[in-house]
Amino acid sequence: MIQKTKNRISNILNETSEDDASARVFNVCIITLILLNVFVAIMETVEGFSSRYQILFKMFETFSIIIFTLEYFLRLWTCTADGRFKSAVGGRVRYAVTPFALVDLMAILPFYLPMILPCDLRIIRALRLFRLLRILKMGRYSESLRTLENVLKEKKEELLIALFTVLILLVVASSLIYFVENTVQPESFSSIPATMWWGVATLTTVGYGDIYPITPLGKFFGAIVAILGVGIIAIPAGILTSGFTREIQRKHGKRDLCPHCGKDISEPPERSQNTE
Repeated sequence: MIQKTKNRISNILNETSEDDASARVFNVCIITLILLNVFVAIMETVEGFSSRYQILFKMFETFSIIIFTLEYFLRLWTCTADGRFKSAVGGRVRYAVTPFALVDLMAILPFYLPMILPCDLRIIRALRLFRLLRILKMGRYSESLRTLENVLKEKKEELLIALFTVLILLVVASSLIYFVENTVQPESFSSIPATMWWGVATLTTVGYGDIYPITPLGKFFGAIVAILGVGIIAIPAGILTSGFTREIQRKHGKRDLCPHCGKDISEPPERSQNTE
């Protein structure tokens, strides 16, 4: 009976079946509660709202903490229904350190820490910022966020290479501009790390205009960096677009066929086996 109840709760929490009405209702309620929590956390920074609705905000916070705490411990109790966490103790420990479980814990921890540890009031106020982590809990309830997670996992190597390329270009561009502009603008371009602020603003084509080169050579280098930034910053967007396209095709059962040979190239090639 207990095992059957545990399995049922696990199915609702993890939505193992798309036809489960209880799981869908639970997901909608949790997502709504998360969004309301983020909204309240934002509105509490507005002085007029904070003073006027302080009691209401505290009541809603307490209600949310009760729901999120109950959800966390139910997930911790039912995680053994998953084959990956079968062990009563070791399985729960392994589950507790998974990314989503850590997000769940961080979402409720700031509420309980001041009750346990004697903290400075400023530290307590800072811990309240962790309430915004509740929006990360939506990842387990939203199919779109799960798709994004799959794309990021699949394209992580390409994204890291693109990031590394941008960092190299940032260092080179900032170094060149520093050596060109430092003698005429020692305050604005005081060091290479300080010049990197100009490099970031130029590579991303934001161009705040707080610091900028004034020498002819510096302007020339600045123009080159701005043009390169248009292409370099667009690379991650292209990588993510390719990843989303492949992920959507995979979910809809469509194959990515080679236009020349007609073979399926959406999956990695099979290793050739040596035959005698």
